[in-house]
Amino acid sequence: MKLLLNVLKRIHKPAVYSSQPRCRSSSARSGLLPLRDEALIVGSNPELVQRLGPQVEVRTGFITEEEEGAFMKELELGLKKKRYEFDHWDDAIHGYRETERVMWGERCEEVLSRVRSVAFPEGSPLLGPVHILDLDKTGYIKPHIDSVKFCGSTIAGLSLLSDSIMRLVKEDDAEEWLDLLLPRFSLYILRSSVMSYSC
Repeated sequence: MKLLLNVLKRIHKPAVYSSQPRCRSSSARSGLLPLRDEALIVGSNPELVQRLGPQVEVRTGFITEEEEGAFMKELELGLKKKRYEFDHWDDAIHGYRETERVMWGERCEEVLSRVRSVAFPEGSPLLGPVHILDLDKTGYIKPHIDSVKFCGSTIAGLSLLSDSIMRLVKEDDAEEWLDLLLPRFSLYILRSSVMSYSC
């Protein structure tokens, strides 16, 4: 299981089918954990959304602007030293900077504990450090399938700095896709059934 922080600077247009009407979402500021927002999961057909919907979650307002600022403050020095790269060892990402961290300040660790309690079963081991990915304004992630060996059966990520869209496409059928609309401050969770879809 892997925790990922996405520092994205792009937004795309949403797609077609949604699973259900928008669910209530509570703000992280209220002290309540945000509820899953199924209106932010759309796909190529309603059957696909219904089948995979339970395996993906988007929780809006999971962090506050102040909490986002705490992450950016901790990450700024490390990321500032890195240039945006336009090639990747497996050709999956272009226009990116990335790093990993194990140790966090108290404010960030509180948020990460909240993520762990929502995204992962209690007591489950997490694989390695938190992965941070920062995309340049012209950067993008090409279709790829994350290895369960390196990522585990669940991936959770925070969307920082801007709204974005994550598109999951079935490996052997490009006509079958699922979009996760990721507002700034949201948490997304991908579980095992969608791991065979490229994103």
